[in-house]
Amino acid sequence: MNVVKPVNCRYYFADYFRGRDHEECRLIRRNPDSRPWRRALCDTCPVPDILLNTDCKEIALEAEVVKRWGLMERVEVYAVCARHLIELEDPKHCPQCAREE
Repeated sequence: MNVVKPVNCRYYFADYFRGRDHEECRLIRRNPDSRPWRRALCDTCPVPDILLNTDCKEIALEAEVVKRWGLMERVEVYAVCARHLIELEDPKHCPQCAREE
């Protein structure tokens, strides 16, 4: 029996109303260059953890499904601090937002 973990992410959308069976990641959907999204990617996606643990006050994210080692797909994230307009090497830390605290 497969047990599907619930998805706790602001970008995950599911519609099961009146027999519909529609799920999507709205963050990945915005990226036309991404490989197709599958629900299983949510189980290892870094986005929910980034959103919970970042010290950036106005983080802007982009995500893409990429294939690694020819077999495994995963979600890669690109992060920008929208307040200071800088690319974040570590999406959980904005040096300029940290200095303001």
